[in-house]
Amino acid sequence: MYVNSMTDVISKKLESKIDNKLNSKRKRKQKHLEDGFKKGKVVNEVLDKPTVMTLYKMITDHIIEYVNGSVSAGKESVLFWGVDENDADVALKIYLVSTSNFKKREPYITGDPRFSHLKKGTKNMVYLWAKKEYRNLSQCYDAGIPVPEPLHVTNNVLAMKFIGNNGTPCNSLLTSEVDEHDYDQAISIIRDLYQKVNLVHGDFSEYNIFKTENGLMVFDLGSGVDLRHPNSQNFLKRDINNITRFFSKRGILCADTDNIFEEIVNDL
Repeated sequence: MYVNSMTDVISKKLESKIDNKLNSKRKRKQKHLEDGFKKGKVVNEVLDKPTVMTLYKMITDHIIEYVNGSVSAGKESVLFWGVDENDADVALKIYLVSTSNFKKREPYITGDPRFSHLKKGTKNMVYLWAKKEYRNLSQCYDAGIPVPEPLHVTNNVLAMKFIGNNGTPCNSLLTSEVDEHDYDQAISIIRDLYQKVNLVHGDFSEYNIFKTENGLMVFDLGSGVDLRHPNSQNFLKRDINNITRFFSKRGILCADTDNIFEEIVNDL
């Protein structure tokens, strides 16, 4: 009981310390969102104490300088807009340890030989998922595949280059006008993932692709599996079918999905 009491005291002091540090950073910077990173609004409702500690360590390690606020939220993660010491925008993807949705993600880890030691528990699953997405992003970025540049990962916090302007992410394919060139590039990304870095995205769709000024950019690679995963080819077929369905609905003439699959697999 005494240990728990001391832990609570330390956590409260840490929350106060990070809150004061973030607020002091904001006073010296004018570029920030109105809601900011406020203890009462964000820490207590979204982030648990270990996540706050992780963010604080990222500040003291000079990975980020301060956090402007949340940009978007999903069932499994919240995206924050951060800034580093060079005033470059950083996307902080924080996976929610409290969510139960990660139980559905186990099939994307079990069977991937890169992550053969999965400890039981939601927290361990979330931490491994963050590490997995960082590794997938790194493989793709190093191979020249258009993905956000990965910067750092600790526990359930993944830092990436922010794709967008002033805290507003780029539009996804879902909310963009598309043409035949976009379709060709989408298929090319699927092909490059498979042939250049031995990965299948596993959740390739209009929701997980930015349309930037320089072309398409794929994100949310946590589901990505190594080709040695027993379901990698099933996931590949699904990715091809999903993106083909989207472009077909937008009036784009698409190639036969079976032919695309065979071409990608056989040309490896």
